[in-house]
Amino acid sequence: MAIIAGYNPTKMALLELKNKHGRAKKGHKLLKDKQEGLMKAFMDVIREVQAMRKKVEAELGSVFQNLLIASAVTPHPEYIETALMAPRTKVDLEVTTQNVMSVKLANIESKVEGNILGYGFSNTSGELDTALLSLREILPLLIQLAVLEKKAERMADELERTRRRVNALEHVMIPNLEDTMKFIKQVLEEGARMEKIVSMIVKAKTT
Repeated sequence: MAIIAGYNPTKMALLELKNKHGRAKKGHKLLKDKQEGLMKAFMDVIREVQAMRKKVEAELGSVFQNLLIASAVTPHPEYIETALMAPRTKVDLEVTTQNVMSVKLANIESKVEGNILGYGFSNTSGELDTALLSLREILPLLIQLAVLEKKAERMADELERTRRRVNALEHVMIPNLEDTMKFIKQVLEEGARMEKIVSMIVKAKTT
C-alpha cells in the first residue's frame, strides 16, 4: 500500500481525493484514447514510409547505375564535375501543418523548375543526361520521403511521452490515490466505531 503524504484522515481530505481520483481516471481514459489513435496514425505513416522508400531506392538505383556508366565512358572526370555544377534548377517548397492527435506535423509540397541539363553535350554522355533527368523526376519523392520520416519520428516521440503518462497514471497515481482513500476510510470507520463505543459506555454509566 502506497499512501500519499500530506493528507489528514478527514472527510474533507477524502472528498478531495475522490475528486482527484475521478479526474485521474478521466485523464487516463483520454490519454489511452489518444495513444490508440496516435498508434493507428503512426502505423499508417510507417506503411507510407516503407512504400515510398522502396520506390525511391529503386529509382535511385537506376540513377546511380547511369552515373557509373557515364563516369566509365567519359574520358575526363572533370567533365562530369563541371556538368553537375551547371544545372539551373530551382525547387520551391510550400509548407503547411496538420494536427494529428494534438501532434503538429508538417506537410511540404514541392515544385521543381528549370533545366537540369544546363551544360553542353559535346563532352558528356547520354547516360549522364538520363541520370540527371531521372534525378529531377524523383526529387519530389525524396522530399516527400523526408517529410514522412520526420512525421514518423515526431509521432514516435509523442507516443513515447503518452505511454509514460498513461503508465504513471495507471501504475502510480491512481493506485496511490485508491490506497490513500482506503486508508482514510479505514481510519474514519475506526474513529466512528470508537465514538460509538465511547457513547455506549457513557450512556451505560449514566443509566
